[in-house]
Amino acid sequence: MKFAPRQRPPAPLPGLVGTARVERRTHTLLPRLRPGDLAVLDHLDMDRATAQGLVDAGVSAVVNASPMISGRYANLGPEVLADAGILLLDGVGAPALGAIKDGSTVRVHDATVYVDDEPVATGRVVDADLVRAEMAEARSGLATQLATFTHNSAAFLRREEDLLLHGRGLPRPATRIAGRAAVVVVRGHEWERELAAIRPFLREQEPVLIGVGRGADLLRAAGHRPDLVVLDARAEEADRPDAATLRAARDVVVRVDRGADRAATDQLERLGVRPLRIETAATCEDAALLLADAGRASVIVGVGMHATLDELLDRQRSGLASTYLTRLKVGPRLVDATAVPYLYSGRVRPRHLFSVMLAGLVALGAAVAVTPVGHEWATTLAAALSDLVNS
Repeated sequence: MKFAPRQRPPAPLPGLVGTARVERRTHTLLPRLRPGDLAVLDHLDMDRATAQGLVDAGVSAVVNASPMISGRYANLGPEVLADAGILLLDGVGAPALGAIKDGSTVRVHDATVYVDDEPVATGRVVDADLVRAEMAEARSGLATQLATFTHNSAAFLRREEDLLLHGRGLPRPATRIAGRAAVVVVRGHEWERELAAIRPFLREQEPVLIGVGRGADLLRAAGHRPDLVVLDARAEEADRPDAATLRAARDVVVRVDRGADRAATDQLERLGVRPLRIETAATCEDAALLLADAGRASVIVGVGMHATLDELLDRQRSGLASTYLTRLKVGPRLVDATAVPYLYSGRVRPRHLFSVMLAGLVALGAAVAVTPVGHEWATTLAAALSDLVNS
């Protein structure tokens, strides 16, 4: 009896295979991503905040229609993705967004994207060595970016002089801030580690907790109730705090553009929230800092917010000047969360005093015991205890 020869399964094709999630707008794509997906997007000069969102989503590859690093300035996103071991392919062109269907299974091999084993896009593989080389080249043109930055800052100061210098236009929240520490939480780079590091400070000092956008949800997830929530009226649904978080907060402040009508806050009012408005071109993060400063907070601790030169230029937004000038305004009060563990050792508790007192008594007893008088006292005490036991 002859048996049909068993056929060997076809050898797997080389490359990385996964489900493509396609969206031109990165902030819309992030909530849809699942671990192992291939993010297909169009993001010129990948910034660090977006890159960290991709890493947190667990993507296996990022296919970018635009260059990861254009050379205009040293953006920090590609380095975050490369260090996380994510495959990076850039420069595939805008037509690739139409050729790669959302939800389809794609394969990436040798800088080429395949759909049903047909090549549909070709780009450039961006590895850690290439990122370092292009970052060094981008930093050589930093002077031009600084000149533009200085011009934008002067223009922003002219527009927002009343708000920045005099505090006009800032709402008065019901939360008492004066004389208390304030902690402003932003969903930024390493926010989780920073929030965990200041846990003793939060527990013992009971500061005012201010959540910016989804930072309010992060506070609730960590077991804290935000006192004040600051959000942008123009933010996408994925960037807004949950309704339960908004209702739990004592105050909700909405940043709106100057001259905006009441329709900007109608959605929040339908949720049962009565928000306060602040009309400004500043970012929500900066509005939160200005509110804490105007409320005369004793110190302002920033979680997830950093303002080094590279990080300022990495933000790619009109709020660059806002961030710079706001930090000049609140400078004497603002402390980065990473510095708090070095500056704050915790409150002295009764058990600490008892331990010190006990150690002192033990040392005193040991010192007295080695003297003749101490030896005589020890002999008398031993005899008295012996008589007590015998009786």
